[in-house]
This record gives sequence, C-alpha cells and structure tokens, in this order.
Amino acid sequence: MSTPYVSIIIPVYNEEPNLQKLMARLYPVMTAMGKPFEIIFTDDGSRDRSLAILREMAQSHSEVKVIEFNGNFGQHMAIMAAFEKSSGEIIVTLDADLQNPPEEIPKLVAEMEKGHDVVGSVRQKRQDTFFRRAASRIVNITTNKMTGMQMSDYGCMLRAYNRTVIDNLNRCQEMTTFIPALAQTFASNPSEVPVSHAERAEGESKYSLYRLVRLNFDLMTGFSVVPLQLFALLGILTSVASVLFALFLLVRRFLIGSEVEGVFTLFAILFFFVGIIIFGIGLVGEYVGRIYQEVRRRPRYVVRKTYGFGE
Repeated sequence: MSTPYVSIIIPVYNEEPNLQKLMARLYPVMTAMGKPFEIIFTDDGSRDRSLAILREMAQSHSEVKVIEFNGNFGQHMAIMAAFEKSSGEIIVTLDADLQNPPEEIPKLVAEMEKGHDVVGSVRQKRQDTFFRRAASRIVNITTNKMTGMQMSDYGCMLRAYNRTVIDNLNRCQEMTTFIPALAQTFASNPSEVPVSHAERAEGESKYSLYRLVRLNFDLMTGFSVVPLQLFALLGILTSVASVLFALFLLVRRFLIGSEVEGVFTLFAILFFFVGIIIFGIGLVGEYVGRIYQEVRRRPRYVVRKTYGFGE
C-alpha cells in the first residue's frame, strides 16, 4: 500500500448508531479524491459496540486503522494518539457524529494545497441549541481576546493540518490541551473555510455543560496568563476603591456623626469582596492544578491494542 497523502482522524466514544452511516459517506468521498488515504479511528473506551464495528471495518478495508484505548481519556487525547500513528501529508480531524459532513473534506484539502499549513472550519447555520450557539460565541470572543489568536470557531473539530504542524504537536506532551488552539501556535499561514453543519441524527452529545466548562478552562488557562493578570488588575482596582470608600466613611463620620443605617450596605460590599477573593483562589488553583498534572508525568493515555497498522 502506498504512503497515504491524506490521513482522516476520527475519535469515537459510544457512536455505535453512527459509524456505519459515517463510513458509507466517508469512504466514497475519499475514494473519489483519487489520492492515497488512511482512516484512523481511536476508540476512547466506548461501552457499546463501537469497537466491534471498528474492528470489522479494519478487516474489510485496508485503509481503515483502529486504536483501542484502555479507558476513556477524552477526545483530544484520542486525536493526539492518532496523530502519532498517522503518516499522511495532510491530516484531517473529523467527529463521528456526522454533524460535520464528510463531504466537506475535499474543500479543506483544496485549501491546504494552496499553501496553508492549518485550515479551520466555520460552521454555517449551526443546528445546535440557542444555548450552545450563544456559549460558543462568547467563548470564541473571549478566547481570542485572551490568547491573541484569531479563530472564528474553536468548537468545530473539522480541521486540516500539514505534516510539519502535526510533527510539532507530537512533540508536545501536555496532559491537558486544546488541539485547534495548540496547532494555531505552530501555524505560519492559517486559513478558514465555511462548512455546513447538520443536526445530530443518532446518539447524544458527549459534551455536557460541565465538560464544556472544563474544556473552556483548559483553553483559557492552557494558552494564556491573561486571566491571572486581569485578576491582579481587579485586585488593584478593588484596593484603590476600598481606600477611597474608607476615606468617604471617615469624612462622613465627622460630618454626620455615628449612624447604623449603612450596616447592610457594608455587608453587601463585604460579600462582594469575599466573592472576588474566592474567585481568585479558584483561578490560581486552576493553574496550580495544571502544574500538578504536568509534574506527575503520568501517561496521557494507554493504548490497549491497535488494528490495521500491520504490527
């Protein structure tokens, strides 16, 4: 088999209803491109029949390869494991839920062939809930401001990378990361293309509200110290405001005399300051927690077995 020109990387976690449909659409698209390709699935500890289906695909299609994780290590670790096994000159990541149509892959490859090293995608007419769309927009804006990057859609995993960027990603050994943003730090000529977006047909989204919050924390704390700097600035402003307020109360005491009417106002101000302090402790704890995870040097993931790689 010739060396693949395009590597398709797909993380899988409990996607049994979608895998056959995905393959029925993806394989003809890749064949029609007329270039050597490989499709690498990473089973991220699925509890349904996803792994069995993937093993059958690896047996029936020489282009299909499967990485089996020993447990659930998360979407980004599943992609990183496939990056290390990929050999294509252009690497495309794709979700298994069919919300990003496989038919859009040639558009990304064509954009890569124009000389770009990273090609992102911007979902058009998103078929998500209003909450998901609003939250995504807020995250995109705040993350761009904090990291200095310029990406329109951080949440869309349909992206293409060239081999040089992937080699640099493989040298990174971070325990928690966000691949689109990490790749952007190595890109010298990135680009974006609009892609269509479909409603999830089968199964449930793997990103609960808690997981989305955790992912956004990883994104902001993993690529910038701006949150810490903003909190330090807030602390300075709060200190100045508290001194001015103390002077105001002192002058008021001399002019009006002793009074008790402002007790509840003072309590409200106190609770506000306490809330700021707790938030700051949590923010610092987030960074300390990341340091703790890194210094332990535990394996980022454990591969139980691989299929179709020719071992």
